[in-house]
Amino acid sequence: MTDKTTIIEQINNRAPAFLKMLGGHVTDIDTDTTTCIFEFNISKEFCHSVDVVQGGFITAMLDAAMSHAVFIGDHQVINVSSLEIKTSYLEATRAGKLRVEGWVIKQSYKTAFMEGRVYNEANVLTATASSVAKIIRAKQ
Repeated sequence: MTDKTTIIEQINNRAPAFLKMLGGHVTDIDTDTTTCIFEFNISKEFCHSVDVVQGGFITAMLDAAMSHAVFIGDHQVINVSSLEIKTSYLEATRAGKLRVEGWVIKQSYKTAFMEGRVYNEANVLTATASSVAKIIRAKQ
């Protein structure tokens, strides 16, 4: 069994370039609740209206946290392809450090239902998402 620190390190080492561009990395996982927590350090380069993070980047961060929750909960999964994502913007998400949590609500062999949340540095909930994704597994 691989320990939690090693899993987090492996995920961060394999992170796609866009996560690094957004200053993102996994800070915690919980395999029992299939939860993945990212920290993002968003610069003003990803903002409009001075320091308000553009909504597409918020959705990308939520999608990353939710899909990684599937990966940490099932090691046979090799790809998670979003079929639908709904993002709700509760208030302006501003540049700076953000905590983005994603977790699996229900999962079958081929489909996962997930939810996610974005919190700012003051721990204020600024956005939520729900998603349905197709799961691709390693051939056995």
